[in-house]
Amino acid sequence: MVSHHARTPCRGSVPRRGDGGPEPVGDEEGRGSGLEFLARLGSGPVRITSDVIAGVDGVAGAVVLATCNRFEVYCDVAPDADPDVTMERVLAMISTCTGVTPGELGRALECLTGTAMTGHLFSVGAGLDSAVVGEREIAGQLRRALASAQEAKAASGALVRLFQAASRAAREVGSLTALGDAGRSMVSVALDLALSRLGRENLSGLSVVVIGTGAYAGSTLALLAARACSSVSVFSWSGRAEIFASARGAAGLTAEALPDAVRGADVVIGCSGRARRLSSEDFRTFRRGAAHPLIVVDLALSRDFQSDVDELPGLDLITLEDVLLASPREQTDVVRQANELVRQAAARFEEDRQARLLDPSIVALREHMQSVLAGEVERVKNQHGCTATAEAVEFALRRVVRQLLHVPTTRARELAAAGRQDEYTAALETLFGLDVTPAPKETGLDAVAETSGAEAGPLGCPARNRQDQQVPDKTLPAAS
Repeated sequence: MVSHHARTPCRGSVPRRGDGGPEPVGDEEGRGSGLEFLARLGSGPVRITSDVIAGVDGVAGAVVLATCNRFEVYCDVAPDADPDVTMERVLAMISTCTGVTPGELGRALECLTGTAMTGHLFSVGAGLDSAVVGEREIAGQLRRALASAQEAKAASGALVRLFQAASRAAREVGSLTALGDAGRSMVSVALDLALSRLGRENLSGLSVVVIGTGAYAGSTLALLAARACSSVSVFSWSGRAEIFASARGAAGLTAEALPDAVRGADVVIGCSGRARRLSSEDFRTFRRGAAHPLIVVDLALSRDFQSDVDELPGLDLITLEDVLLASPREQTDVVRQANELVRQAAARFEEDRQARLLDPSIVALREHMQSVLAGEVERVKNQHGCTATAEAVEFALRRVVRQLLHVPTTRARELAAAGRQDEYTAALETLFGLDVTPAPKETGLDAVAETSGAEAGPLGCPARNRQDQQVPDKTLPAAS
């Protein structure tokens, strides 16, 4: 897995009325937020999608997880491929798509494999690796990332099992802990910041304009509705606002209606990042004649508003960096409990995955025993004919075979969990002369790029013929 996650230099509580700002509570690895680097990864000449990565030689399957503060690529390495070489090819493809040099990618991206990757993904899905610990949005983003990869036929069977297990772990954390009870998310923290700067306690009676019609905009509208904000309108550069808004109880805006809506708004929230940025000159025109203050919240990684809008009188800009810095402190006991649940879930998944590697050996042993049994039963029938004696002998032999197989089968799973599959296979070949073809090892290459912020190969997917592979046609993300 190659991963890049936006880190914040400090964590703090959401400032309330009268607070001077977020209270720093410590350094996190001494790293900057890296949001600009994440924006570069998402705004290159070719969009990085699951099928683009799955097309790399040596990759049997891929799932790309890209959010406002993380970029992660999960890869399933083909059985006959070298993991290190495959990782270099994946990084080269990311470099081609983004224009970021391989050297810079190597410094910025963190690569995880095996159990470390599994534990990371399970923590991500449960919201434990988020800037706002316990956020619920990431679980839905995981499901959508997998669904998108499956639709593009890029997800291998192993990756499907991995992501589904991560989703189950997230649901377990949600049902057995109080981590997500407050419904915290990046959007909720941003709204709390906006209320603080407006000197308000709640959103009731405020007018909000949302720019964007993607999944993030949908989460924003859902939270606004949950917090009793009834005056919400939506604008989209792509013209999808009317359909999107009407399905969510909001009003759609045309380009002609946008200036008047902004003029009367108390809060404008950007969730698009796919088209042009509104400038200070745009807002000066939109706000002509408006006397009340306006809070502009930019939640788009690629920015929906230029930084100079913060210089206008009566206008206050809240950026993703502000939201990251204002993310609330973790509830230590609850987080510890959630971490333990995630650890246990990841351990169970790894044990099951290792056990599956010995399935061919167990099948070979059972087939061998069944073959011996069939031979003995046939010999008894030839000697005694279809008599009660023959039936009794056959029944007894089948019971003996079941009992003889119990311990070897149980032991197989124990050895698999300990990573000792080769010993078991070697023992079968030595004792019984069996020629066991082992299951391909699941040596997933996990790529998570962090800047502050058909069944298959080793995991069950057949290697694909990718000779003379070409970089895919440039695919620009659709504007919203």
